[in-house]
This record gives sequence, C-alpha cells and structure tokens, in this order.
Amino acid sequence: MVGKKGSRSQARAEGLQKTDNNMDVTSWPVAGMINQKNYYTEYLKRDDQYLAYRTTQEENTNRMVKEARDRDRALAQSNGIPLADPSNAIDEDTHMEGMETAGSLQEPHGSKVIVIHPGSQNLRIALANAALPKTVPMVVARKWRHNESEENGGEPKPKRVKIDNEVSAKPEEWFGEDFATKYNTESSNLKIRMKNNKRKLMPNSKELVVNFNKRTQPDVISEHNDPQRIDWTEILPGKVPEYFTGHAALRIPDQSRPRYKLFWPLRNGLFNEHDYSQSNLLLNDFFLVIEEAIKSELGLKKKKEWQDYSCCFIIPDLYERKYVTSILDGLMRDFGFKRICFMQESMAASFGAGYSMACVVDIGAQKTSLCCVEDGMCIEDSRMNLKYGGADVTEAFIKMMLFDHFPYEEINLKRRYDLLLADELKHKFCTMNEVDVAVQLYDFHLRASGQDTRKYTFKTYDEPMLAPMGYFIPTLFDHSNKLFGRHKVIDRSYDLYDGSPNDPIPVAQAAVLQYSAQNAPSVANTAPDASPAVFAASTPSKPKPYSLLNRLPQDDTESTPLSSVAGSPVPEGTPQPGRDSPAPGMAEHTNGHISDPSAGRIRAAEERDSILPIMPLDTAIMLCIKEATRGDERKMKDFFGGIMLVGGGAKVAGFNTFLETRLRERMPNYNKEIMIGLPPRELDQQLVAWKGGSVFARLSSSGNDSWIYRREYDMLGAKLLAQKLMWAF
Repeated sequence: MVGKKGSRSQARAEGLQKTDNNMDVTSWPVAGMINQKNYYTEYLKRDDQYLAYRTTQEENTNRMVKEARDRDRALAQSNGIPLADPSNAIDEDTHMEGMETAGSLQEPHGSKVIVIHPGSQNLRIALANAALPKTVPMVVARKWRHNESEENGGEPKPKRVKIDNEVSAKPEEWFGEDFATKYNTESSNLKIRMKNNKRKLMPNSKELVVNFNKRTQPDVISEHNDPQRIDWTEILPGKVPEYFTGHAALRIPDQSRPRYKLFWPLRNGLFNEHDYSQSNLLLNDFFLVIEEAIKSELGLKKKKEWQDYSCCFIIPDLYERKYVTSILDGLMRDFGFKRICFMQESMAASFGAGYSMACVVDIGAQKTSLCCVEDGMCIEDSRMNLKYGGADVTEAFIKMMLFDHFPYEEINLKRRYDLLLADELKHKFCTMNEVDVAVQLYDFHLRASGQDTRKYTFKTYDEPMLAPMGYFIPTLFDHSNKLFGRHKVIDRSYDLYDGSPNDPIPVAQAAVLQYSAQNAPSVANTAPDASPAVFAASTPSKPKPYSLLNRLPQDDTESTPLSSVAGSPVPEGTPQPGRDSPAPGMAEHTNGHISDPSAGRIRAAEERDSILPIMPLDTAIMLCIKEATRGDERKMKDFFGGIMLVGGGAKVAGFNTFLETRLRERMPNYNKEIMIGLPPRELDQQLVAWKGGSVFARLSSSGNDSWIYRREYDMLGAKLLAQKLMWAF
C-alpha cells in the first residue's frame, strides 16, 4: 500500500513548489505608496510648463543671441577683434547696445511686421514702421455674365418704387410714402429747431431748390479738355485676367468685354454670406484682397519672403469666433507668417491716440461700434455693434437729393462710377452745422468710361444735414437687405462640450437688440413677449433684465459664455443639437420626455440673428458708458469726458459739436463733463486703429506675449487663442 504523500512533496513532484531564484517579478520600477497626508505636485503650476510661454521664452533667447552675434560681428569688422563666443557676448557686451556700428547692421524696428486692418469698404495695410498705411478698397472683380448694375433687370439703387411696373414721373413718389413722410417730418423739425436757435430762414427755400434743379441742364466737356479725366482699367484682348482687386476693380468700365462683377467679402462688419454660395469662395476672396495688397502695396512679391514676417491683425470689438479662427488659419497656413497676434479695434484706437481711458465710437462705412476702454483693455459688457455707417448716409443723401429733383436723375449706386461720385458728393457737401443750412449752389463733374465729361449744377437746402441725422434717427436709413444670408454658408460657433452657441453676448448688445425689436419692427423680427428695456439715464443704476436675456441661463449673460462640464465632446460633423438631432449624452428627461438642454440657447441665438441691431447714436453712447461703469459715478464722469470719435463715417463737418450738444441736452447732470474729442497730433480719424496696431506690434517680445507662433499653432491649433488673447475668448 502506497503511503499518502504530503502537500509539500506532492507540489515538488508536480513542479508546483514555489522556489526563490533571486529574480524580480518585473523589471519595471515599483512606485511606493504616496503619503496622502503630505504630498505636493508642480504639474501645470509654473508658466514654463505651458508651451505658449516656452515658445515666447525661446524666441526671446534666440533674439538675444542674434543681437549679440550682430554686435560681435560689427566690432570684429570695425576694430579687427576676433569673434567672441556668443554666450559671453550676451553678458559682457550689453553695455554696447547703443553703438552705431552695431545699430547699422540691425534692421529698422518694425520692418518685419505687417499690420492689417480690414473694413467693409477699405483695407488698411502697411509695415509697422510706416508712418501711414496704404488704403485699398476691400473688393474683388471677377469675370461674370453680368455686372452688378445689370442684374435683377438693372434695377437702380436707391430703389425706385414701381406702380403698374412703371416708375412714377414724380421724384416725390420714387421711394414710397413712408420715406416721404419721414423726410418731410424731419425737415419740419429742423426748421423748428433752427427757429428756436434764432436762425434766419427763407420761407420758400424748398421751392427755390426744386425749381432750379428741374430746369438745369448739364454742360458737356470733351474728354481731351478735361484735365482731371480718370484712367480706367484696360482689359487687353487675349490677356483677360480672371480677377481684379482694389482700385483697379472699381475702375473697370461697366460695359467691359467680358463683364466683371464686384464682390465685397465683408459687409456690415461681417462676412458677406449673401453674395456667396460656398464658404471657401468667400474666404478665398477675403484673403485674395489681402494677398494682392501685400504684393502690390508692400512690394513683397514672393510668398517665400513672408515666412520671415509677423502679422498684427485688427478685429472688431464684438467679433464672431468663426471670423477669428478662420483668419488665424488662413494667415498661418496660406500666408505662412512667422507669428500672428490679434487686437480689438477700440483697444487699437486707444493705443493710436494715446488715451488710457476713453469711450471709443468708431463709425465705419457700414457699421458703428462702441466700446469703453480702460487701462488698455476693452470693458466687455460695454461692447456694441450697430449696423449702420457712412454708406447709409451716402444712400440717404442721394435719395433726398433725388426727392428734390436732383438734375442727374439716372444716378445708380450699383454702377461703379456713380458709387464713387455719390461718396465724393457726401464728403464735400454734407454738414452738421446749422449755419450752413441755406440754399447753396454747387456743381460736380460726371466722368464715365467712353463718355464725355458732364458738368452738373444743382442747389441744396437741408439735405446735407438731414442725411447725417440718420445716425440719430436710424429709421431714415434703408435696412431692408442687411440681414439677408446670415449664417448661410458659415455657421455660428458652438461650444465643444454642450453644443450651445458661444459667440460673445455683451449686456449692452442685448439691450440694443431689445431696442431694435421694439422701435424698428420693420427691420426686426422678435418674440411677441418682449418687455421694455431700461437705458442710460442721469442716475447710474444697473439695467433691468431684458427679455432676450431672460430666455438664457444665468451664465449666458457673461461676455463670453463658459463651457459646461455636462456631456461629452461632440465630434466635428455631428449634427448640432436643436437643428438636426440631439447629440449623444446631451439629452435629459423632463416630465417623461427627452429634451435637449442646448436647444433653448440655440433658439435664442436664432432670435438674436433675426434682429438687426440699430439704435440712435447718442442713446447708444449713454448705454455703453452705463454698462462700463456699473454705477460708479467717478468713472462715468471720466468716460463722458473722454468720448473719442474715429472712423471715416464721423468725418462730417460739425459732427463733434452736434453730438456733444445732443448729449448735454439728454444728460444735463453731466453737462460740464461731456466732451467729444478727436485723435491728437492731427491724425486722420480713419487711420487711428491701424496706428494703434502698429504701436502694439512694435512692443518688445518680453512685453507682448500675445504672439501665436507657427510651431505651436501646428500642435494646438485655435485652442491657443484662449491663452494668447488679452481678453476672454
């Protein structure tokens, strides 16, 4: 009988006995337990652990090494001293920075930085060390079946109202009863105001103007006798370009062969989605104007040279995130700039004028932006963007002149030479001085390609003043087509985590939308349950909530909404919540039904997009300052004493005095403090923002950490904007 084996002998017999062969279980180091009562980590707690900060430090180090080598090379060439080690030169030769030999080899400061400020009508561009920028029309002319004045049956602009498919023979009926009523009402109000100000008035001024304009005839001047004839863009047969940009595009004859049509990539301060069917076509035209301006105006013909240049780009105060990210991507990938930084318009204007605290009112061609700036930073809740500008004044002025039998009845602002003529007439004759409101005799020359020059003589009365009054009575302007095509080819920006729109929504802009919805129903389509808004008054106080903001969660009242921690990221291409289908992880149960938490925010954004933001300029200034001060009496006085007008739309004679008087009438408690200022040193109002961008771009790298470099953009993309921009993005 075999004896029973023990467990140890059985394990040894079956090869299962555990033996110690002095070998570790694994070659990986074993981490000990953390003492949870006393532990510390420095992860992401120092600036040098961020890629954006390290890139700036590396650039500063490389710059110092380059400067040291240049100094050492200059000394060696001038005195015969052998080249020293660059590392020693950084410490030992710093006292020689002011030597002429070293400075002679260094390039002028700012000569490698391009400052770009695009607008709806003009582009300002130049190197940062230039005194003034180059001005280029923001337009592209492409080969097309018809030009812009021949489309839609060649209907003129300003649009003439047709009765039974025929335009009335009476100019008083061309623009409808609504315009005639508003025009006559404002004309009567101007007479009353002038009588109260003890101005002399002729009782039959209107009749004198109308009767003279009816019977005047133009004088024909042959082209060879016209010393100021225009050089039109020539299109040679066999060499027909696909496109023209800038001044050359505006000087193409309307009857050219082949036809060319004008495309404006920016309208009303935003991408012009109405005239484009695809986003890539829109962006191509936008960057094409900038590219041709760099080549022709700056002399940088080859793109290989651009990789050594930096770019400072000026964007609106109240921007759309897609606008900024699209520009950043295009400048980095297509243009290949070394580095890029962004600057807001009001901030740039304060830099250019040297104001540390101001309420900047920027009246452009098609938009008016307001923002209070304090210590070089825009106050986010005070940002406003109104959709009217100098181009609306031009159209209103021409309509009023035609109403009073303007002798050149065929004027059509869709024709290129008529558009330039109308802009010239506005700059010459429009005024806000009541002393100039009288029967005046003027003349102008009409120059068109292939036609003899015609000299017209005409009279005006109150039209030159009533047209700029549209800034304070926006309903005088035509707003009928300004909302066409919104987000047709470029969708709004959505938050990556909760799928809600995340474009900035300042409190002041929400108040503008509410005002427009209530006071301009013809151009705004808002919810029927809108409640009145409270605007700036003599006693500073926090405004009441507006109905549009009441529809949003509480955190949406901030200038830039924050991302929510709920849900998971939505990949690109996923249908956005509230438009196609709810995204995974974004739905919640309410009363037994599944609802999308971001759908309300999307509906609110769509409502905002359906309202055209317009408001009288004086009311907008008071509201802007009120939102910036938040009840601080001292700050309110400082901002009222530092209102600065910039932009080409404000270049109307007497505009500053008129605005100052109007504000004092509405704010009698601040009668002594209110003051409207202009940029100092006789700087052109249209160039102040660009000048501020050039000043900002020339700051040393150690004092300007908002530069985005190509290498870090390739790694992190547009996410860098959250760390690089000087404001909340």
